[in-house]
Amino acid sequence: MENIVARIGRWSAALSAIFGIAYILPQIAVTMGMIPSPWDLISLFVPSLFLASAFLVLMVSVCNYATQERKVWGQIGTAFAVVYAVLVSLVYFVELTVVIPKIIQGMGDEVALLHFDPGSFMQAVDGLGYGFMSLSALFAAQVFDGAGLIRWTRWALRAHGLLAPAIMLSVMYPALIAIGVLWIITFPVSAILLYKVFSRPSMKLDSK
Repeated sequence: MENIVARIGRWSAALSAIFGIAYILPQIAVTMGMIPSPWDLISLFVPSLFLASAFLVLMVSVCNYATQERKVWGQIGTAFAVVYAVLVSLVYFVELTVVIPKIIQGMGDEVALLHFDPGSFMQAVDGLGYGFMSLSALFAAQVFDGAGLIRWTRWALRAHGLLAPAIMLSVMYPALIAIGVLWIITFPVSAILLYKVFSRPSMKLDSK
């Protein structure tokens, strides 16, 4: 029978990659002005809401993949993933169920503080959340020790993790978005490599 950690890890990595790409493609279209309001925000928030849960499960799987010696890195990564999931899920759920319906009804002024605009409160919370996602990946990278696929996975997670300062501070310093936008490369690559790790027939767990 297939190892349960391998199965959950593989599926959560696949879903993370799918939801990540499902966000990236609309983001490109929105940047090009191809999606009208409010569908532009809806197209971004829906996959991002699902991504939060998928990534959290993926980090739990990574923690359980770790050897006993390296499990602490996976636990730190999971803790940061929890912070990320809570923050961004709150943002997207509020936007989808409260803010956007109010805007559609012509009552957007009633929830002006909650609008997801450049430099807004909600965008700051979102940026903080994604900063914690990157920190989660940075610590999770320490779980992986080896050559080949394992090495590539470690470096992909580290690359994603190093984006944390730019993502967190981009609300204050918009120029940093030029660095933070590398997320569209580092995240799907990391998720796909983790999918490959959990798909290996030889994947074994430390049983201690």
